[in-house]
Amino acid sequence: MLLFSTILSISPKVTKEDFIKLVIEWNQNSSHKENVVRGLQWNGEMNVRFGDDDLWLDIEEYEPEDIVAIRHEKREESGVIWDTDYVMNFRERKMSVRLDRSYAPEALKLDSEFSTPHFITLLIRRGFLEDDGDLTIERTPHSIDVRSLDLLADIMKGRRQYRLPVVYVSRTYHDEDPVDVGILAGRLKGVAHVLAQDSNVTNSRLKTLCGGENEYYGAIGIYFPNQTVGHRKYQYRNEMGYDATLLERVIRVVIQYSNAQMIDTLYTWQGVNNALLRDRLQYQRERYSQELDEKEALKRAKTEAEDLLDAFDDDMQRLQRQVEELTRSNEALQYENQGLRAKLDASDTVPVLNMGDENDLYPGEVKDLLLAVLSDAAVNMSDDMRRADIVKDILQSNDYQRLSEKRAEQIKRLLKNYDGMTPRLRSELERLGFVITEDGKHYKLTYYGDGRYQTAFSKTPSDVRSGKNGAQEILRRMM
Repeated sequence: MLLFSTILSISPKVTKEDFIKLVIEWNQNSSHKENVVRGLQWNGEMNVRFGDDDLWLDIEEYEPEDIVAIRHEKREESGVIWDTDYVMNFRERKMSVRLDRSYAPEALKLDSEFSTPHFITLLIRRGFLEDDGDLTIERTPHSIDVRSLDLLADIMKGRRQYRLPVVYVSRTYHDEDPVDVGILAGRLKGVAHVLAQDSNVTNSRLKTLCGGENEYYGAIGIYFPNQTVGHRKYQYRNEMGYDATLLERVIRVVIQYSNAQMIDTLYTWQGVNNALLRDRLQYQRERYSQELDEKEALKRAKTEAEDLLDAFDDDMQRLQRQVEELTRSNEALQYENQGLRAKLDASDTVPVLNMGDENDLYPGEVKDLLLAVLSDAAVNMSDDMRRADIVKDILQSNDYQRLSEKRAEQIKRLLKNYDGMTPRLRSELERLGFVITEDGKHYKLTYYGDGRYQTAFSKTPSDVRSGKNGAQEILRRMM
């Protein structure tokens, strides 16, 4: 299953020797010692493999297209196979970096700690990467201040585009970063440019430059080079501090976009090896045909036949390995499809609606609230209505657990006789997802830290109904 893929433009100063030595350095200096191929001594040769069946590094050169392809493969005891491919086209000065693993159900979900390969950091440090227009490829964010607002406005208006997506991170209302922009840029190195606003004082100027289309107060915009994908905007939901959910969402969207890009087969390990095998077999056929036409063919028939048989035997062994690799890839795809099918079958249905940008504040929230709306609507529907049959069918097929109703009952019970924020009440409300802060004479309750959903309670209530009124406000706006 493909986990990561990107194409990078490489500086003309990089030679084949530079490229191969850097890959070897990446492997030999890896902090993951179980990935290091032991006894790897490269002496400038091509088409060579180091290691054993469970851990190896292979270097292949395809001279007709001036391509060098390198694969690092690790087979774990569990049977999982990890492939890391680096394919450098020296004619076009472009390199593909791809990470693949054999299918496992957990591979369907992007690891929350996933970062683009360390090899890209090595390319950046050596100055091997070409700039993307007027933006350099970095593992740190580009700072956006008043001097760079014209550039940002051009990106937002589509007047300026880059090979890689551009991620713009605006500052929050409190003039803080909504996510850790250093981590964001580090984990997206080589697949996106991260532009971070220096201060929200530039909001009004930026708004004028781009006609009000700018992200602000913690929102993050992703501007894709592909016009059909266009622009995605994600809101900052926390009141204070980093929004970890927002960080992971942006990373996931960018990585998925990068992985979805179509690339030429000669930028893949399998494609290069297929081309090599095809050319070698063609050469052997032509050589064999030529030898048969020569007068001396009969005299040297036995010797040449043995040589040809040896050559064909080598190629057949290589072809057999190729078939085995292709078979394994095909099986992996079958397992992947089976896993995806099982995931769909587990729900016993085909999804009716697609998720939007709102995440669950607690497990199952979005689904439960949708079902609650349908349940309320069904009360006023006649049994002879088509929409009633559809709504009831959906309710019966989705295990409606009435989570929001249960929470509402808890809220009403807790606040029924509210006369101040006792330690027990605070603990119970925090368990239900409320962030409680003090604001003068009031306590401010923010539902799961999302600034859109706030209410206030007096520290010293004088109205005996204040608790019930506050509970009703919470139920109306948050549940």
